[in-house]
Parts: sequence; C-alpha cells; structure tokens
Amino acid sequence: MEKFVAVAGNIGVGKTTLVQNLCGNLGWTPFYEPESENPYLADFYKDMQTWAFHSQVFFLTRRLRAHKDLCAHPGSVIQDRSVYEDAEIFAQNLYQHAQITERDFQTYRELYQALVEFLPPPDLVLYIKASVPTLLGRIKQRGRDYEEEIDPLYLEQLNTLYDQWIENFDLCPVLTIPGDSLDFVANNGHLELIIRKVQEKLTGKELVQFTEREMRGG
Repeated sequence: MEKFVAVAGNIGVGKTTLVQNLCGNLGWTPFYEPESENPYLADFYKDMQTWAFHSQVFFLTRRLRAHKDLCAHPGSVIQDRSVYEDAEIFAQNLYQHAQITERDFQTYRELYQALVEFLPPPDLVLYIKASVPTLLGRIKQRGRDYEEEIDPLYLEQLNTLYDQWIENFDLCPVLTIPGDSLDFVANNGHLELIIRKVQEKLTGKELVQFTEREMRGG
C-alpha cells in the first residue's frame, strides 16, 4: 500500500539525511525541501525583517507544489519538511518577533489556510526532536556559510514552536525521534531501529516508542 511520510524538525536536525537513508532502505521516493534553491535565503539570514515575507512565500509556494506532486506520485514517498512547518513554525516565529508585519502575516496565513485545505495529509509525520547544542553541532558539520551566524536563541524559539505544534497536530499520527540520543548517520543500528518503528507506526500499532534499552543497543 502506498504511503506518504513527512519528516519534520528544526534547522540542522538531520531531516535530509534521514529521508535519504529511509528511501535507500525502503525503496521509496524522496521529495526534498527547496532550501538550496531559495534565492532569498542568504539575504534573509543577514536581514530577517526585510526578507522574511519574501522567503516564507517562496518556501510556501515550493512546498505546496511539492505536496501536490508527491500526492500524485505512483508509489510511497517521504517528504523533507512538511508544508505545515512553514506556517506553524517559521512564519509564526518571525511574526511573534516582529520580523513580519501584521499585514504581511495575515496575507500569508490566508494564503496558507486557503490552499492547505485541498491537500491530503501525510500518513505519518516523523518529528526529529533535538536540543540546541545538537543542532549547532550538526549545522557546523555541514558547513553552509549562510548558516554560520544563526543565533542559538533563534533555534531555541523554533524548538518551542515545534513542540507546541506537534502537541496539537492531529491530521495524522506522529512518531517523535529523539535526535540527541539516536545518531542515524553514524550508527546503522539506530537507523534500523527507526525504520522498524516507522513500519510499526504505519501498520497502526499504538504503543510505538523508543526505549532507553533500544537506543543503547540492548
């Protein structure tokens, strides 16, 4: 049966890597976020107030298009960051900290709400949850110049919004992956554990969670 899984999480948490690994092991098709193609992103990190609205509209447009394409894809797919995160996390955070004006935010929200009503939800959201030190370490490892000046407080604010969003998200099941404890890049056993949990969750098992013993490899 065809499945649609979305991988969610903060900047640097490892979404793209997990998507690659899951698709490689399950034979599914990846749909990546358009981050490297966003022409506003470098400017956004230098001057959020000027470029926030432009960057968010770009992300929303590309994410909606990707969502539409993956729903029409003949096979199971995994999406790198969902359309919901753009509005509920990033745009919301920018608005709360006066980086997007009231007028621009309301325009953005109306556009988002009007379009997302027509989109079928995923079968499962994988939420990779990690602390700011873990995020900063992974951001440093991947070495993107425009990310070097990201404020740790900004990442903490996003983490708070992610937790709030996941707590209230009810469009589909959610599997939270403890990103501080599971290194699915360097530890193949951790990756295999995640794959098993994903398969269990997709088959409808209710008590799917990561135990300390499993994460230690016991």
